[in-house]
Amino acid sequence: MDTNKSLVILFVLLLAATTVQSCFPTDRAALLEFRAKLNEPYIGVFNTWKGQDCCKGWYGVSCDPNTGRVAGITLRGESEDPIFQKAKRSGLMTGSISPAICKLTRLSGIIIADWKGISGGIPSCIAKLPFLRHIDLVGNKISGVIPANIGMLLRLKVLNLADNQISGVIPPSITRLTSLAHLDLRNNNISGVIPRDIGRLKMLSRVLLSGNKISGQIPESLTRIYRLADLEISMNRLTGSIPVSFGKMSVLATLNLDGNLISGEIPGTLMTSSISNLNLSGNLITGRIPNTFGPRSYFTVLDLANNRLQGSIPASITAASFIGHLDVSHNHLCGKMPAGSPFDHLDATSFAYNTCLCGKPLGICKK
Repeated sequence: MDTNKSLVILFVLLLAATTVQSCFPTDRAALLEFRAKLNEPYIGVFNTWKGQDCCKGWYGVSCDPNTGRVAGITLRGESEDPIFQKAKRSGLMTGSISPAICKLTRLSGIIIADWKGISGGIPSCIAKLPFLRHIDLVGNKISGVIPANIGMLLRLKVLNLADNQISGVIPPSITRLTSLAHLDLRNNNISGVIPRDIGRLKMLSRVLLSGNKISGQIPESLTRIYRLADLEISMNRLTGSIPVSFGKMSVLATLNLDGNLISGEIPGTLMTSSISNLNLSGNLITGRIPNTFGPRSYFTVLDLANNRLQGSIPASITAASFIGHLDVSHNHLCGKMPAGSPFDHLDATSFAYNTCLCGKPLGICKK
């Protein structure tokens, strides 16, 4: 009797194991519906999408080994995979992202990146996939708006929609994505303002919004995201002043605000902060370059060009531990350049088009 029971249990376990290894019919049907809206003629990434088991051998499809459900779609147009090496080219895919993708209810990752030709909008139903952790649609021609209810994706860690043709605003609901660590919306047609309460997203380490039409002021709440390491909002239509608190952030390394309409003065705290890549060029910044440099000042890039800065270059700049690239050209600076580093390795173009700067590497100062 015990032997028979053991055999029955073994049979049930084997049956369960067999079940989770094969693709759910509903998932397979959804994948084929998704694939029907796309055309990829050169690489052949969909040539393997055949047979009953979508969890086995279907290029770019991954399944949860415990449930047998489709968990990820990873289709990159730029890849080192053998099928790309064999084709000796990058991918080009046209078509659109079908709402059928929303039938894959256990998806945790959607990567459909760098195909150059995928157009249409982001299906709004994507916000109803509760297990999504990673959305990467970079490098396509996707248009329309970011789904208004994107804030429902409470597990989302990565949202990368860069290099598309997305318009509309950053949805206010985005501030509910409290697990979000990486937000990249660069090079789209996004307008409106940065949500004032974006500082609620305490897990953010990168916020990349450059190359859009974003207006309004820089939210003070951004300076309260203690994990934030990279903030890039270049080439937008931002106004107002630079929050002083940026200089008090412990891990902020990159602050790129170039190509906006930012006014006011440069906070002195920025010169002795953790920031090593600071680009404030192409704005309406006035006042003087802060005379607050010291041994903690370490800049791979310090770009203050094309503003309305006045006064002289501060003497304390020579106390900086390192300045690799410095550009203060196209301002209203005047006076003699401080002697020593970093001026001994920079050329005259870094200081050109000012009112009356002189000294090395420019001309000799007149007496």
